[in-house]
Amino acid sequence: MSIKNIRLEVMQFLEKSIDSFVDEYLVPVEKIWQPTDLLPDSQKENFIEEVRELREIANDLPYDFWVVMVGDTITEEALPTYESWLMEVEGVDNEGRNGWSKWVRHWTGEENRHGDALNKYLYLSGRVNMREVEVTTQHLINDGFDIGTGKDPYKNFVYTSFQELATYISHNRVSQLAKDFGDKKLSRLCKMVAGDEMRHHLAYSEFVNRIFKVDPSEMMLAFQYMMKQKITMPAHFLRESGEKISTAFEEFSNSAQKIGVYTANDYVDILRKLIATWEIDKISSLTDEAERARDYLMKLPDRMARISERLVLPEETKKFKWVQPALAI
Repeated sequence: MSIKNIRLEVMQFLEKSIDSFVDEYLVPVEKIWQPTDLLPDSQKENFIEEVRELREIANDLPYDFWVVMVGDTITEEALPTYESWLMEVEGVDNEGRNGWSKWVRHWTGEENRHGDALNKYLYLSGRVNMREVEVTTQHLINDGFDIGTGKDPYKNFVYTSFQELATYISHNRVSQLAKDFGDKKLSRLCKMVAGDEMRHHLAYSEFVNRIFKVDPSEMMLAFQYMMKQKITMPAHFLRESGEKISTAFEEFSNSAQKIGVYTANDYVDILRKLIATWEIDKISSLTDEAERARDYLMKLPDRMARISERLVLPEETKKFKWVQPALAI
């Protein structure tokens, strides 16, 4: 049997548990928070007062913070790219509306709220050039991405396990920074987004764990493949108006590192967590090739940690078109 057919067979085996995955890791629409729950409500009489308060607090937040907020928001707003990508994964049948396509649709429904909430906050804050943000978002959706997984479910689940945890860290750190700056409402908003991302990480991580139990060697090789080529962030084609795809994502990442939202050390820590969660050191019945892949993975975190220690960030921060000067209040 070909590798492709084995993967399809494994996906069909896991699909039998899809309803339990949905129940455990996703929240029913009627029970989950919505953006309006966390932002000034335009139907209420005190809407203008709440917006004025939001803008006053937002005025004190520093430049790098806004760069990270915008970058995080644009990443969330590029959701159409992520959904269409996942619908193409081997074993996902959108036309037949099988269990995996149900998971992708429900996951997308939860994720869609994140961009809505963050976008509305940016709009109300007065600190962001929304047209520039919107142009960048449209460029990112137009350009798509290439995360190196192809249609392989094993590689895609490694990617989503890693990426959802990275997104949790980013939103959680932004939440803490907002709290430190006195913006309790933004802090709560980002905390709620982070909570969703953690649930999603746990789901995709469990998918990988289940695959390790039934196809350990191929799952190990897929894990090694993804870590060898490095996990590419979904907004790696980020660009501003009038520009080609260049260094915008790198500059955004520099701002994130400077304020400690997401760093090279976090990348290494996530890798260590995945190795521990999947108990890579204990997996048995591996082929010789998969054993070599395991050895590579076990040594990789220390090697990457040594590299991250030598990382030097540029002193100057790029001035993005997205961020406006502080308001004269």
